[in-house]
Parts: sequence; C-alpha cells; structure tokens
Amino acid sequence: MIAENVIDDLKNGKEQALDQIIEQYQVSIYNTCLGMVQQEEEAEEITQDVFVKVYQNIRSFKGDSAFATWMYRIAVNESLMHLRRKKTKKRITLLGGIFGLGREKEMAVEFNHPGVAMEKKEDAKLLFKAIEKLPENQKVAIVLKNMEGLPQQEIAAVLHVSVGAVESLLQRAKQNLKKEIESQLK
Repeated sequence: MIAENVIDDLKNGKEQALDQIIEQYQVSIYNTCLGMVQQEEEAEEITQDVFVKVYQNIRSFKGDSAFATWMYRIAVNESLMHLRRKKTKKRITLLGGIFGLGREKEMAVEFNHPGVAMEKKEDAKLLFKAIEKLPENQKVAIVLKNMEGLPQQEIAAVLHVSVGAVESLLQRAKQNLKKEIESQLK
C-alpha cells in the first residue's frame, strides 16, 4: 500500500513520488495489462500510458477507493481502449483488403506471461486464447482475480459493480473458458 504522503507529494508535482509509485506498482500493472492484451510490447506501452495518466490525473483521485484500485481501474480502461482500437484497425484493414487497398497481415506473436512456468506454456497458450474470446467484463474479472489475485471487493470497485456481480462474472467466465478450451481440444 502506498503512503498517503506519497500521493500528496504527487499531487504537488513531486516527480520522485511518481518514481516510488512506479517502483511499487509497475509489475502488477504490467501483468494486468499483459493479461488483458496478451502482447508483451503492447502491455509495456499501456503500462507506461497508465503511469502517465496517473501523473496527469492524480488530482482527480479523491480517496473514495484504495489508490491501487484507482490505478487498476486506469490499467483496465487503457487496456480495453487499446483492444477496441485494435479491433477497429483490424476491421479497417479487412475492409481495405476486400476493396483491394492492400491488406497487411498481422503476425502472431508468441505470448509469454511472467507467471507461467516453461513446462506449462502450451496449456497457458490455450488458456490465454480462450480468455481472449471472453466478453470484456468477464475477461477483466478473471484477469484481476486469477492473475493479480485481487479480492472480489477490489474487483467490484474496479468494475463499478457489486461483489455479487463479480461472483456471477467469474462463474460465467469459468463456464465460458471451460467450453472454449474443450472446443479447442477437439
């Protein structure tokens, strides 16, 4: 947990406070972004964007939730915006291909998450492929719960929903993941 005086220092424009926040949260924020976008370079860029947004918007942090919750909310929002932009770009590229405007091929990048042991890479690849197909809210809930280990109360705060809604999202996500993995294994 970050000390309140560090947040006050950041609000007063002291850059060393941002350094402390980055040092404490960069791994968690990066892992959250990586779980969402599943591309290392993209997760690194989004993580940087998150800390820029934290610095730019620190005055909007009122302390209604934990500072970490506020940062996770920014990380999730930035990741979701990135995925939406990427989906839009794919559609435009596809339309360009249909109309003969030159279609760029997207290269599949090998996905590596720092929390996955080498011998589990194939299983993880299957799991992350399934996670990618989940609806946004289920994806966020499952990433925050299973990859970041956040309690349901904090996930609820990040998503602006009740704890019961988080439980429901997690349950549906697990069911959808099971179905998707079973279909991939056939």
